[in-house]
Amino acid sequence: MGGEKNKKIDVENHEDHNQRHGHHHEGCGHDHHHDHEDCGCGHDHHHDHEDCGCGRDHHGTGQSHEVRHMPKGVEKRTYILNNLGCANCAAKMERQIQELPGVEMAVITFATKQLVVAADHQEKLLPEIQRICASIESEVTVTLREEAEIIRKKKESPLEENKKDLIAIAAGAALFIAGEVLERTAPDSIISMVLFVAAYMILGLEIVWTAVKNLLKGHVFDENFLMSAATLAAFAIGDFAEAVGVMLFYRVGEVFEDIAVSRSRSQIMETVDLRPETVSLVQGNGVRDIPAGEAKIGDVILIRPGDRVPLDGRVIDGQSQIDTSPVTGEPVPVKVFPGKEIYSGCINDTGVLKLEVGKPLGESMVTRILDSVENAAASKPKIDRFITRFARIYTPVVVAAAILTAVVPSIVTGNWNYWIYTAITFLVISCPCALVLSVPLAFFSGIGAGSKRGILFKGGVSIEALKNVSAVVMDKTGTITKGNFVVQKIVSLNRLTEKQLLTIAADCELDSSHPIAVSIVTEARERKLSLIRPKQVEEISGKGICAKFPEGVVLCGNTGLMELYQVDISEYCSSTYGTEVLIAVDGILAGYLVIADVIKEEAQHAVKRMKDQGLITAMLTGDALNSAAAVAQQTGIAEVHAQLLPQDKLTRLKEIRKKHGAVMFVGDGINDAPVLAGADVGAAMGSGADAAIEAADVVFMTSSVDAIPESIDIARKTGNIAMQNVVFALMIKALVMVLGFFGFANMWMAVFADTGVAVLCVLNSIRILYTNRS
Repeated sequence: MGGEKNKKIDVENHEDHNQRHGHHHEGCGHDHHHDHEDCGCGHDHHHDHEDCGCGRDHHGTGQSHEVRHMPKGVEKRTYILNNLGCANCAAKMERQIQELPGVEMAVITFATKQLVVAADHQEKLLPEIQRICASIESEVTVTLREEAEIIRKKKESPLEENKKDLIAIAAGAALFIAGEVLERTAPDSIISMVLFVAAYMILGLEIVWTAVKNLLKGHVFDENFLMSAATLAAFAIGDFAEAVGVMLFYRVGEVFEDIAVSRSRSQIMETVDLRPETVSLVQGNGVRDIPAGEAKIGDVILIRPGDRVPLDGRVIDGQSQIDTSPVTGEPVPVKVFPGKEIYSGCINDTGVLKLEVGKPLGESMVTRILDSVENAAASKPKIDRFITRFARIYTPVVVAAAILTAVVPSIVTGNWNYWIYTAITFLVISCPCALVLSVPLAFFSGIGAGSKRGILFKGGVSIEALKNVSAVVMDKTGTITKGNFVVQKIVSLNRLTEKQLLTIAADCELDSSHPIAVSIVTEARERKLSLIRPKQVEEISGKGICAKFPEGVVLCGNTGLMELYQVDISEYCSSTYGTEVLIAVDGILAGYLVIADVIKEEAQHAVKRMKDQGLITAMLTGDALNSAAAVAQQTGIAEVHAQLLPQDKLTRLKEIRKKHGAVMFVGDGINDAPVLAGADVGAAMGSGADAAIEAADVVFMTSSVDAIPESIDIARKTGNIAMQNVVFALMIKALVMVLGFFGFANMWMAVFADTGVAVLCVLNSIRILYTNRS
């Protein structure tokens, strides 16, 4: 895969410099010593977005450029917040940790329970971070991610984790039912009140005690306080059954919410976490299992049929078919053999393989994918940041409305019980957890859905930008085409056969490493033709080759070469697509070869899908106009901009954006770095290449054109689900408030508007994981 990527880079470079080296449709005329690293285009092909000056976050970490260029002494660490159960509390923790002295950046991702902190003196900060987290949510403990990995492997099931809560709910429910029965059969009995008080102690004592502790620390508007205030107020007005029933319903809802969030989190993480626990190390004639993290570069590991490839490396023994779909989303198996580089995460289908480890676990593809997804989850979209800010205002406003509702109408009407009860429903509704939880989980599900299909989003920001694009601009080579030249046609103009023409051309090109030359030699060898080197070879820069054989002199190149040697080319008829290599023997034109980059099979269908999505499609290339136009016509691309140098592509991109709106650019992630940086969304056809993963906002691991409309479809569905969650949560809360004000809603409905809505939002969020491909 790495070799294919390098070839793609060379071909792209060749296209961008067609005019200087004679690579256009009229003939080959290639410079056989053309060097990608010294192409003279004026761009650093290994350009890093960290210093691109574009002001956008290309790495999906949610950090600014200033944070990535951290001051001396500042380091970044990732912690896991164990037992974190409240999205709104996570937002409070994040704000307070950011205010600590020496902290450059702090981001909490509720979906993964991760806290990323950039600061100096991390050891001194850890107790402060622990104090802040525990003061907001008492059961939260802070551990380094590496330590949490050990705990994760021993993790209990959601039912085991909530065992204590389930026992309390069962006991409280039994007492509540007994109290309800007694209240109806013996209305004047004090026993029913005792049962209700006992049930409330079991169900609500911990919540009330937590609320008191938080009040002493200055935390007023958390869910513990709101539920305690609401249920104790119900006790105060003599509505014991209502107070206990609401607390019971609340506890049940909290458990369901916790299980739903935990399951959705684990489903997404299991999808992307392909890291192995052990590998089979080959030692002499034996094999022993060792922890995957202990495998070193150069070690040889055994991979049996059905095993997942544990580490990146090179096959040194055996042949097999490997399923790359877990990494690339591509369902077609790939044949591997000795010398073939393969990535971790793929599944070995048939034969036994021995793999020489090329990268340790921490640098292998499985870890890079996991890190990419986790970093992506920390990159918060605008709607997420807005909802977090909105929740800070929403809760105090609703609590204030509850107080006014309890006091003002009661003074006017004298019906204190009715209006206090109405105010209590407002208190329950004022909890913002469903709102704060719904948006990040929707975007995290979108990131997980993309990773299942070989699409790596670099964050919620990337998804949010992608759903709003109006135009898709694509590079030609490696994006629309496969990036490898193939002999498409052989045309004989005299007595020589096609086989003889190909043999002569391949003989001339034997010592060249240029993609066009390689394609000619490859075609000859695939036809099992016998090749011989010429006695003498002379290269004419920008025109082609003059080769001397015992049988005569052969010219192999473009029309300029033929004109230089005064060869009559009146019989030659240029094609509309591809590069022609003309062949003359002893001054007479014998024929020509048509060589072209192969258009990807799925390109036409993918472009149609983009048009169906209402997108404008355009292509930027350094290739000649008629060749580029032929590709566009065959695939259905609407706009073609050809014969462009790399710096010209950015200018064209800006023109397209001005004309059509937000633009997504799809390139190879290296040569097209300036254009990737200049686009609203930069996407790389990477085939898992390291440089591509670093460069773009979105990476298509499979290099399939179908991934472009697929990614846009996921982004739009994710955005829709996030908005559905917000609108649904707000509408239900507003509806229950209005109904409560007019006496048509009770506290049970208010609890549903809080925990019930949160559960429904969680279930709606993970729906995208199971959406079928278009």
